Amino acid sequence: MKKHEPNPGNSRRNFIKGSALAMAGFYIVPRHVLGGPGFVAPSDKLRVAGIGVGGMGYGDVSGVFRSGKADIVALCDVDDTRAKRSREDHPKAAYYKDFRVMLEKEANNIDAVTVSTPDHMHAVAAMMAMKMGKHVYVQKPLSHDIYEARMLTEAAEKYKVVTQMGNQGSSGDGVRKMVEWYQAGLIGEATKVYTWTNRPVWPQGIQWPNTPKTPPSDLDWDLWLGTAPYKDYVDNLVPFNWRGWWDYGTGALGDMACHIMEPPFRVLGLGYPKSAECSVGSVYVGEFTRGYFPESCPPSSHITLRFDRPGKEDLEFHWMDGGIQPTRPEELEPNEQMGDGGNGVIIEGTKGKMMCSTYGVNPQLLPTSKTKDINVPETLYRVPDGDRGHYNNWVEACIAGYGSQEYKNLSSPFSIAGPLTESVLMGNLAIRSYDYRVPREGGNANQFDYPGRGIKLVWDGPNMKVTNFEPANQFVKREYRGNYTL
Repeated sequence: MKKHEPNPGNSRRNFIKGSALAMAGFYIVPRHVLGGPGFVAPSDKLRVAGIGVGGMGYGDVSGVFRSGKADIVALCDVDDTRAKRSREDHPKAAYYKDFRVMLEKEANNIDAVTVSTPDHMHAVAAMMAMKMGKHVYVQKPLSHDIYEARMLTEAAEKYKVVTQMGNQGSSGDGVRKMVEWYQAGLIGEATKVYTWTNRPVWPQGIQWPNTPKTPPSDLDWDLWLGTAPYKDYVDNLVPFNWRGWWDYGTGALGDMACHIMEPPFRVLGLGYPKSAECSVGSVYVGEFTRGYFPESCPPSSHITLRFDRPGKEDLEFHWMDGGIQPTRPEELEPNEQMGDGGNGVIIEGTKGKMMCSTYGVNPQLLPTSKTKDINVPETLYRVPDGDRGHYNNWVEACIAGYGSQEYKNLSSPFSIAGPLTESVLMGNLAIRSYDYRVPREGGNANQFDYPGRGIKLVWDGPNMKVTNFEPANQFVKREYRGNYTL
């Protein structure tokens, strides 16, 4: 071989090297060029499993998927008929009846989980997912019991997962405006809060049906009962009216208070209440004969919570349901609507009042004519698309990871949703204590005393304990059926 003759081996190696570099240059192209603006590569998408995918669960799974940044890879529901739409929308997703089986089998295929079951199953499903390092989106209320809410809040921090509760109004602009107005001093120092709803819109204050039925073939009744005590299947409980029974639901408070109480909680930066008291609507089954249905939530209630604020007077916080509403503020014109009619919030301050509807929508100063003159700078982060961006708010944070800026932009992480849920459930603690009864000493078999009525429950928030009425503490934490556990 001549001194300057090219080495065939070197030429081949150089050709291959050059070709490889050229190919690499061809393939290493920004993803947005390949897929167009906003394109998300499959490897960058959040892999999500849904637990409870009918009804509200269908909305949750669909909302997450519509973000364009998530794939639905597994679905779980105890009711095949209710799950039908979600399965049709996501035909490639694996389908399960038992969330425990799904999480175990799909552990390596999922990054995050939505939980949209009845209230009594929220905590056990969410906790199992978090322990596996999965991010979770849980419908409101966060839990059935106060103890569960505390455990979920602590678990989110312990396992460093991204969390969000399904109170979409917390992502809206309205509540942020109210915070900015309050911080600007437009109503002075808050003194009282009134919140109300027209719920329940399902049967409550009734006797448990005494005619058991055969469960439909498409429903796994035992799995539906889950943590709750075993009872025979009855009509008109599934899929909606379970809300009115303590074994499964949390009544009007559980359904709407996480939406309606959230704005004043955020505006005023509230924590645990120091006390709770209630009055409860009655159902009479005969002349001077009041019905006693302790398994069922009441037809209406009025809860008063008090919050300790260092250096300030206690805040008085009212919740009313079943159509009960506060007295109209004098600042409202006679034909002006209070809240949205059936639901609303009024915050009274030393210099004025503000009002909003459900989800913090349509915030206004009172009188409402003042609202048009507000000129307060926006200082708080706005979620893109407001309450419609609530799912994307969570998906973005899951992809970015725990502790990221996206995580800090979350509207309702468990660090916020947990204490809110505990305060909501304090109302139910008062209601259930109201119905607690003991046989009257020296009375006949049909005479009882109700020592939880007409009193104020003093609450030790950090220790989750009523300090002045021990029977109330049985409602802080319930026992689970079977092998369910936190």
